[in-house]
Amino acid sequence: MPIFIEMPKLSDTMTEGTLLKWLRKVGDKITVGDVLAEVETDKATMEIEAFEDGTIGEIYVQNGGKAAVGEKIAVLVGVGEVAPSKSDAAPPAAQDQIKVPEVASAPVGSPAVVNHSNERLKVSPLAKKVALEKGVDLSTITGSGPGGRIVEKDIISAENSKPKEDTKSTTPSTSASKAESKSSSATIISPTSNTRVPLSGMRKVIAERLVASKTTIPHFYLGMEVDAAPLLSLRAALNSALETAGLPKLTINDFVLKAVSAAVFRVPKVNASWDGDAIIEYSNIDISVAVAIEDGLITPVIRNAQSKTLSQISSEMKDLASRARSKKLKPEEYQGGTITVSSLGPYGIENFYAIVNPPQSVILAIGSIVRKPTVSSSGDIVVGERMTIGLSADHRVVDGAVGAAFLVEFRKYLEQPALALI
Repeated sequence: MPIFIEMPKLSDTMTEGTLLKWLRKVGDKITVGDVLAEVETDKATMEIEAFEDGTIGEIYVQNGGKAAVGEKIAVLVGVGEVAPSKSDAAPPAAQDQIKVPEVASAPVGSPAVVNHSNERLKVSPLAKKVALEKGVDLSTITGSGPGGRIVEKDIISAENSKPKEDTKSTTPSTSASKAESKSSSATIISPTSNTRVPLSGMRKVIAERLVASKTTIPHFYLGMEVDAAPLLSLRAALNSALETAGLPKLTINDFVLKAVSAAVFRVPKVNASWDGDAIIEYSNIDISVAVAIEDGLITPVIRNAQSKTLSQISSEMKDLASRARSKKLKPEEYQGGTITVSSLGPYGIENFYAIVNPPQSVILAIGSIVRKPTVSSSGDIVVGERMTIGLSADHRVVDGAVGAAFLVEFRKYLEQPALALI
């Protein structure tokens, strides 16, 4: 009997996926383990593998199409079997959600949409709604969807390509405006059309999680400035030796992550999360690191950081960041961290406070290192290398004194970085 291929749940926050590219076509024979397609989730680009043998009888969701988790996207058939249509594949309650009609039905009492040859157009309901809002003539649009169907992106593309109005031909209707039009200093600025950008799966999840965090977690904030000169000195010495040996250099972030691990080990109460009627205190230190990507950000995780050397953390972070930017991370590589580090130092941001990444209770915001006048221990004004740290915490889990104790330890390992290497 036919075996349906469904959109898998590839991350804990995934509700739908985008079918980026089918790697097999209708009629191809498939064996267990074959890679069928590439799917973009809210966090990464993943591959779908076959779990059964068979022949692809029908593909229900084409390249670029979206499908909810659990929705049927294709079907495998055996010898002599006929692939069911998409309407037959869907349960009765879900047919309206995933069936693509040959011709979009017009509202009751309204005429069908036709082109200049009086042929009925295939238009998705959403495309028809957007076209009405933007005043786009559907009869002039060439659809890019299945069977030439007009979809939302076709309307947006047509709207963006419309020529701007020639405002020079506008005739002022009052004497005041006539006077203005004669003035050599008067400038008429043409309004530009707005662009409606549909949310990506990642952007939707980011929005939902941030709203949930700020509205359900009682945040509090602590800030501290640290002397980064010793860190810079040690990094320069180590990188000189690494360069001579032909090895990758260490970044400021590598030292920060190592210091976080050491500080959490000393103040383990920050390595915890709220669980309704209890607080979960984690035994391992799994550091989530915010990495900016095209659609937002993702937080790959350095697991068991307490047991890793500085060079191990550095090597692992470089690999994770590279694959994060190309959306090639596996779900287990960006889920389940216990504390998060976010750095805007490379962008020149001196200080900021981040939003707690639930279910974690603490997130650290790392600013840039700034040269500024500083009072030395002897009372002299000298040029210092200063870094500002911001801590945001869930007050249900972490008290102010605990957060302060953690920052004191964190500062110690940044200002005496050799201690974190012991």
